[in-house]
Amino acid sequence: MNRNTSVVSGVRVAHPEAAVEDIEDARAESTAALLDALHAQGGVEEAYALQTCNRVEAYVVTADPETGRRALDAVGLGDHSAAVASGHEESLRHLMRVAAGLESLVLGEDQILGQVRRAYETAVDAGDIGPVLEEAVTKAIHVGERARNETAINEGVVSLGSAAVRLADAELDLTDATALVVGAGEMGSLAAKAFDAAGVDSVVVANRTLEHAEWVLADLDTGGRAVGLDALPRVLADADVAVVATGSDDPVVTPAIARDAGETLYVDLGQPRDVASGVDERPSADVYDLDDLEDVTAETRERRQTAAIAVESIIDEEFERLLSQYKRKRADAVIAQMYESAERTKDREVATALSRLDAAADDGVSEAEREVVESLADALVSQLLAAPTRSLREAAGEDDWETIATAIRLFDPDFDGTESPLGGDVAAPRFAAVESEDD
Repeated sequence: MNRNTSVVSGVRVAHPEAAVEDIEDARAESTAALLDALHAQGGVEEAYALQTCNRVEAYVVTADPETGRRALDAVGLGDHSAAVASGHEESLRHLMRVAAGLESLVLGEDQILGQVRRAYETAVDAGDIGPVLEEAVTKAIHVGERARNETAINEGVVSLGSAAVRLADAELDLTDATALVVGAGEMGSLAAKAFDAAGVDSVVVANRTLEHAEWVLADLDTGGRAVGLDALPRVLADADVAVVATGSDDPVVTPAIARDAGETLYVDLGQPRDVASGVDERPSADVYDLDDLEDVTAETRERRQTAAIAVESIIDEEFERLLSQYKRKRADAVIAQMYESAERTKDREVATALSRLDAAADDGVSEAEREVVESLADALVSQLLAAPTRSLREAAGEDDWETIATAIRLFDPDFDGTESPLGGDVAAPRFAAVESEDD
């Protein structure tokens, strides 16, 4: 399969269309496992998947959109009740919006850009990134970088960790409070730093690997301590607020563990959930999850709307640039086919002419004479194809596939005109995708 002809199909179960339960239900065991499942589907040439606490998204490259949709349905995403499907161009634009932070619960948050990068690296390591998704995902990452470097989209609350602390601060006085962070990953680290900035009395970090918890504490000015997860019942008894953000498949805070916790405010950032449903039945426990952060982030979202408009302009600019690159590659593929056909004819006719000249001359054709004939043939091909080359590039830029199909018929008698020369229906040429090309 020529990957110049391939298309991207995507599906997502994500905020804001999907609730926490929907995202949890759609989540695969791991991003690598989801990639394996996608690549195992017939016709899938490339795959990319992104799983965060707010979204499960998957993209495949196939010869046509129907094959892509079947592959996404086969892994249980396309037919999910909260799924949103996207075609080629919508997928490209959506990836840019995700990396820029426009699709995040916290508008413009920084964490998502790193998650997009890590998902890309996972797909590269799995051998699932090829020229089509290489172009799409790296362009999205570039847009995310531009958004944060050229606008104020990430000023203020920039992560779910800091949003969780903002919520806690609105519900209770964090001054002199004891804060517990369960999980020493990126989100837990951001929550710990936000608690540090909020002026809490101490920060306790609980994590399966004690060394990782100690690393988080090392970056704080506030005093605290690192403990293992087995110490949760004891440290919860002293905690006023707990932000729970682990990668566990099962809840880490259960009713039994929280039995002696006293009055505690929990913010559950886990996906799947880290705080078991029975914990909020205790009268002394207040449990908030990702859906509750919407209210906390509303103020930040309003302040960032002006910056978001500027980011949309960046996306429009880069999206059109990406499409222009695709069109140039489409035209180049057609032109290459045209030149290959012309070169074959030229080589055949030059060989015939030289053979006749060689037979007619007493001493045969000299090297200088041979070069003159070959040079003449090259010049004729170049001059004859110069005008069609310009026309084909203009036709590709204007999505004029009737002109392109006509040109291909001239150089490929087997082309029946029912498909574009680069794959897909002639009436829907903008689905074509291409190999990577630098700006």
